[in-house]
Amino acid sequence: MEERYYATGRRKTAVARVWLTQGSGTIKVNNRTVEEYFGEAVRQQALRPLTSLGVEGDFDIWCTVKGGGTSGQAGALRHGLARALVVANEDYRKPLRRHGYLTRDSRMVERKKYGQPGARKRFQFSKR
Repeated sequence: MEERYYATGRRKTAVARVWLTQGSGTIKVNNRTVEEYFGEAVRQQALRPLTSLGVEGDFDIWCTVKGGGTSGQAGALRHGLARALVVANEDYRKPLRRHGYLTRDSRMVERKKYGQPGARKRFQFSKR
């Protein structure tokens, strides 16, 4: 049986579950091709760990992505992909860490506070 490697990636409110197998380079996101699912710029961002290691055609990738928007989902896929590559081969850890792909981007949307219309914005002030 072929070996499968699994990892989870997160970004904002998006969560990507990524499975890797040795293969020919097919990439499926939510049972659609990565070209169908993501736009060009976002797709390049999501697949950056593969290109930085030069292993684009070595693995078949199957993933499910939930939550967030397109950019958040691409970031979650990038994070999950990097983590799965490390599970597949521990030698990939150093270059992926150096490029910052293994670090979870902790920036989240700041919550709205009571007594004001947004997180930082205040209601209009009237002196008279």
